[in-house]
Amino acid sequence: MKSSAQHAPAQAYPRTGPSEEPVAAAVTEPSDVFAKAHQFTRLREVQAMGLYPYFVPVQASGSTEIIINGKRGVMVGSNNYLGFSHDPRVVAAAQEAIATYGTACTGSRFLNGNTELHERIEDRLAKLTGKEAALVFSTGFQTNLGVISALVGRDDTVYIDKLDHASVVDGCRLAAGDTVRFRHGDLDDLEAKLRQSNGGGKLIVVDGVFSMEGDIVDLPRLAELRARYDARLAVDDAHAIGVLGKTGAGTAEHFGLTDQVDLIIGTFSKSFASIGGFVAADQVVIDYLKHHARSLIFSASMPPSACAAVLASIEILEKEPERRLNLWANADRMKVGLKGLGFDIGGSETPIVPVVIGDDLLTFEFWRQLYDNGVFANAVVAPAVPPHASRIRTSYSATHTPDQLDFVLEVFARVGKGLGVI
Repeated sequence: MKSSAQHAPAQAYPRTGPSEEPVAAAVTEPSDVFAKAHQFTRLREVQAMGLYPYFVPVQASGSTEIIINGKRGVMVGSNNYLGFSHDPRVVAAAQEAIATYGTACTGSRFLNGNTELHERIEDRLAKLTGKEAALVFSTGFQTNLGVISALVGRDDTVYIDKLDHASVVDGCRLAAGDTVRFRHGDLDDLEAKLRQSNGGGKLIVVDGVFSMEGDIVDLPRLAELRARYDARLAVDDAHAIGVLGKTGAGTAEHFGLTDQVDLIIGTFSKSFASIGGFVAADQVVIDYLKHHARSLIFSASMPPSACAAVLASIEILEKEPERRLNLWANADRMKVGLKGLGFDIGGSETPIVPVVIGDDLLTFEFWRQLYDNGVFANAVVAPAVPPHASRIRTSYSATHTPDQLDFVLEVFARVGKGLGVI
């Protein structure tokens, strides 16, 4: 089928001349919903150049290494911040849960898919985050979808940072209220928009740690705005839980502002070596979400093995605070090393350390040469980051060794010089 864009618009009335036959109105062919797929040629072009960096099949993995096509490399592209994904205690807990509960709950938590493991996680997370209660979802993405869409009603407004995670953006799209975006990290811009509010409830939603920049939100200023404009504040701590705060409780603990953050949202797919998500808040809010968050009610629950992995990870986090110290030591080592080589690492303040390249194709070429030399990182281009801000996203773990990190710096230096980036 041809796209209707290839035709001139149909006219409202046929044109006629003195000696002309009436001209029939143009008939527009229906557009094919697959047209956009056929027009998406960039994928094939990048694949043909051998530079496609996505959906790479991993054959085997360890805490800090992977095997792809039979070749071993150092992984600096995962979010395995505390190195729990291959910890024998976490693995054993998951295996034991499978033996007890099977591989799946085969239903939503609302009906038949709720186990005592899910509720134990909620108790542990409420204690960890300093909130009255918590609620576990099947993924972190679904957590934001369910929480925002359930709480932001028709007369309400949700305010989000322009670089908030896609799950926050999509949660706002599902919400009945209005969405207002403010410039990244520009809380003067946020305040100006809060002043323009026409009433109704106000919810501010921000990432605690921004996943592509590695910077930490200015929570003290946000807390002031929350109080001044009678708003509620939600912090997505996907990349902060287990990482920030003296016990790993996240951004609110890091700043000592737990009582001024209304909703602490997180995921289990980073520090807790599993899959799933959660929100922690006042009991009355959690009770409401249990019965109104559609992504909870209408989704199958987390598998018991995933729940057990989370519980084991939380227990190790509490018993072994040195893991977080190792994580930060490794992150600081790489920030100093990459910046010292001449790379632009933006405003990173966390174990997420971007290497900003700028051009998309140069970023893909940089990724490929890292990959060929035994370093696996992530190539990130728009719309995941702003246009012309393409980058290699690196992130570090408590279990990376000094030799591995030195090797990564050596490869970055070689590739960066070869491509003229440094």
